[in-house]
Amino acid sequence: MVIIVCAAILACVLLLAGWMWLHSTGTPAPVLSADGKPLPRSIAEKLFLKINGVEQGMFIKGADTLNPVLLYLHGGMPDYFLTERYPTGLEDHFTVVWWEQRGAGISSHPDIPRETMTVEQLISDTRVLTDYLRMRFGKDKIYLMAHSGGTFFGIQAAARMPEFYHAYIGVAQMSYQLASEKLAYEFMLQRFRELVDSSMVRRLEKAPVTLASDVPPGYSALRDEAMHTLGIGTMHDMTSVVSGLFWPSLLFPEYTFTEKVRMWSGKSRSGISILWDSMVRTDLAREVTALSIPVYFFHGVHDYTCSYPLARSYFDRLTAPVKGFYTFEHSAHSPMFEEPERMRTIIAHDVLAGGNTLTDGKGSPIGETPRH
Repeated sequence: MVIIVCAAILACVLLLAGWMWLHSTGTPAPVLSADGKPLPRSIAEKLFLKINGVEQGMFIKGADTLNPVLLYLHGGMPDYFLTERYPTGLEDHFTVVWWEQRGAGISSHPDIPRETMTVEQLISDTRVLTDYLRMRFGKDKIYLMAHSGGTFFGIQAAARMPEFYHAYIGVAQMSYQLASEKLAYEFMLQRFRELVDSSMVRRLEKAPVTLASDVPPGYSALRDEAMHTLGIGTMHDMTSVVSGLFWPSLLFPEYTFTEKVRMWSGKSRSGISILWDSMVRTDLAREVTALSIPVYFFHGVHDYTCSYPLARSYFDRLTAPVKGFYTFEHSAHSPMFEEPERMRTIIAHDVLAGGNTLTDGKGSPIGETPRH
């Protein structure tokens, strides 16, 4: 009986691996018109470039290559694969470059020296890729959008190289991450006490987050599970990393089977982010106080991965020629996937026009303020 059970499990594993292999073509899906035909000036490409000595991959999607170019900086875990389940529609407005930075996703290689995984290196990589995109698509400037951990070096890149960008868009903008983790810890501890989840309460109480020390390893190990359980992680309606991120990435056909393995092996090496130590210790509100280009912050009101109130406070203190803060009332950490129609409206009416008519307090409500 034991042999039969083991054989059945092995057969299921092999079938699953075989199915994944067959459905891992690694070919980007074309951008189609309403009648299901590829648009004549569209682009759907997977590209690998040597950037500062390291081969790095990206997906380029757009309905019309004459559109502006948008470079997207992910937050440590590449999330392009989520566009299959949660289409953003960004490719209707931009040629979108979903770059998977060194050490992450299809750019993950175990032989990349760990000492090159620095803020300065990623800013330098961003500049090299920006120059490539400007030359390739014939643009003087492009748009820079960063999400979560990508905002940590993205806003620094925008501040140093304003001549290359029309605007900076921070989605779930970081500010002072240690303070953000403290707010998240206190909120989760309170909620699990209210839910009478004694197991989670005990585990959190063993690893308190304070401003006096680094984030405890015990908390880091528990963080994603706890946040997703409460709907304050990747998405407000995403309650599991496994069902919400792991399985969708494995089933995504535009990655090859090897790239999927590479993605998660790289994630296991980098932890929350390859820049985590720098992120936690740096207060961006002190480091980057002004930009000379328009700045837009998109933030979900349920987001505790990067604190909503801290991002709002940072925005209020930040100096820029044009500023817009947009609250997404039904989102946690990923409003571009959770409320894509609202984001596209803001993109069309404010970002591409260089204005802020829909910013909170003008054309759109501020929304509810979460409990802290």
